[in-house]
Amino acid sequence: MSKLSGFPEFLPAERNVELIVLDHLRTVFDLHGFASIETRAVETMDQLLRKGEIDKEVYVLRRLQAGEGDSDSGMGLHFDLTVPFARYVLENAGKLEFPFRRYQIQKVWRGERPQQGRFREFTQADIDIVAKDELPFHFDVEVAQVMAEALSGLPVPQLTLQVSNRKVLEGFYLGLGIAEPTAVMPIVDKLDKVPADKIAEQLQTDAGLTAEQAATCLALADVRTTDESFVEAVRALGVTHPLLDEGLEELRQVVIGAAGAKGVDIVADLRIARGLDYYTGTVFETRMAGYEHLGSICSGGRYDQLASDGKNTYPGVGISLGVSRLLVPLVADGLTADRSVPSTVLVALVDEESRAASVDVASALRARGIPAEVAASAQKFGKQIRYAERRGIPFVWFPANGDEPHKVRDIRVGDQADADPATWAPPAGDLKPRILRTPSKEQNT
Repeated sequence: MSKLSGFPEFLPAERNVELIVLDHLRTVFDLHGFASIETRAVETMDQLLRKGEIDKEVYVLRRLQAGEGDSDSGMGLHFDLTVPFARYVLENAGKLEFPFRRYQIQKVWRGERPQQGRFREFTQADIDIVAKDELPFHFDVEVAQVMAEALSGLPVPQLTLQVSNRKVLEGFYLGLGIAEPTAVMPIVDKLDKVPADKIAEQLQTDAGLTAEQAATCLALADVRTTDESFVEAVRALGVTHPLLDEGLEELRQVVIGAAGAKGVDIVADLRIARGLDYYTGTVFETRMAGYEHLGSICSGGRYDQLASDGKNTYPGVGISLGVSRLLVPLVADGLTADRSVPSTVLVALVDEESRAASVDVASALRARGIPAEVAASAQKFGKQIRYAERRGIPFVWFPANGDEPHKVRDIRVGDQADADPATWAPPAGDLKPRILRTPSKEQNT
């Protein structure tokens, strides 16, 4: 039977990696006071397409025997977590306290052509802060800080969080005398995929720029610094506009505020524009060292029109981590956990007649929060130990037998000692599965 492409599935040890990552993300988000929500998997087609996201292939939901006018027609699976969040805010605005800080970790579905880093079903982890009518800028800095902290604790190669600001770009383009800045941004945003000379041509043919304006736009896109020196680099280009001044100060605050997270470089990168037109200020993209071909694995920004009911507007700022895009390639290259089960202890079985005694030991351990399982059958102890080894279970417990006391063995090193089920505890690091790396297929050849 062939696998269904675009729907990744993990083996148990690999799934433990994902669980460890998700637990870490939840812990960081909780520590910063973000409330966890979960929205339904389906939205109306009107809701899904309200921002003009027609380039996303939406999976339409339909019962096999549904009639044309049935009430559940016209629904689809959500392709991101921002659209359902906007709907959630509008429906619950009277019950939420603003500014509302939320995180959401869920599956999403997108009808894309499956390839490395792109799937039809995948997990995203989003954080957003949304307010009513006005959202102070300091929340842009906070979102960057929180996600940088969350990323810094992940078992992944070095990450680069690229930060830009649409106000910088729009103000710069206006200062150049460009009447339609929004026509320029999507073209410049393609610089990672299209050569600069081709971008210059498109700016002239598609956006109506002069050759000099196009060259100056490309000069702005070349500005990339790990500190606030980008401000002077932009100033040196000789363009002025009040919106540019505002954007440069905002970007400076984000770069300074988010810096310092271990394993995450914060870079002001003025080629980052984000092609979606609903971004209005700060924008984020994130690259992973050695996996740049995946594109951005964590993106977002400020959107001053997240949702509106005609009377009130709800601006927001947020960032979304593609958990599956991040992990699936790493797992394929050898990222795994040290065990395929949560069990810390395998309680050996002397014989079937003494199974109750082994179950009592396991129950005593579990009562104190130590994951334990009883051996499946009363094989020779050597075979029971090998059973534990294959699953990565670090300890085997030998129940008391006659005058012999309970004993527990660390099968990784062979150390064995007397133990009491009511008091024994493993080292804290052995209580749960841990992430480790194994050689990739390429390294073995």
